[in-house]
Order: sequence, then C-alpha cells, then structure tokens
Amino acid sequence: VQLQASGGGLVQAGGSLRLSCALSGRTFSNYAMGWFRQAPGKEREFVAAIRWSGGITDYADSVKGRFTISRDNAENTVYPQMNNLKPEDTAVYYCAADRTWPVRHYGVDYWGKGTQVTVSS
Repeated sequence: VQLQASGGGLVQAGGSLRLSCALSGRTFSNYAMGWFRQAPGKEREFVAAIRWSGGITDYADSVKGRFTISRDNAENTVYPQMNNLKPEDTAVYYCAADRTWPVRHYGVDYWGKGTQVTVSS
C-alpha cells in the first residue's frame, strides 16, 4: 500500500498550491481521504477530508473558505486546492486514507509521506 503525495513547495502569502495524493495497493473508493499537517514544534492537525463518493467534505475552521478538497476515483487521487495561503499554513502536509468517517488521526489506516509547504510573508 502506498500513498504518494506531491505538489508542495514555496509560495508567497496570498498565493495558491494544489497538492495531490495517489493511493495504490487498495481500492481507492473504499476510503475516505484526508489531509493533515504538522508545523515545527506542533502536533499533527486535521486539515480537510472527503468521503468515498466525494459528495461530503470536512474542513478545519482555519482553512474553511480557502482550501477545497476533491477526489478523482478513476485516477485514485485526492486533491486539496489551497488558496489565499498564509504563513501559518507552513507545515509538512500528510495525506491519509481512512475507512471510517469522519477522518481523524486516530482512525487513519494509511499515511503518506509528507510534502513540505512553505508560505513566505
């Protein structure tokens, strides 16, 4: 089982990034997909998630209105579109696959390796 994340990088405040995460080795449509992030010295926190069919989403208050999560079950890929980025969004972002809902760190079945997002002021 592999979760391959990509799309991180350096962006100025107010800019946008789109991450992606592809699941292999399991049936993608059986999993809700989520994103978490961890800033230096802080605990890993929930960012966003999307249910199996894509019809229901969940966001942390800190990203509501700025981030949009979507999924393509034909491509086994989940995409968080991150707009109006702020310096406090700087963190390592991790994708996660979870057979349950809501997606929370204690229920995650599989974690991807992180991708760094850095927002400069």
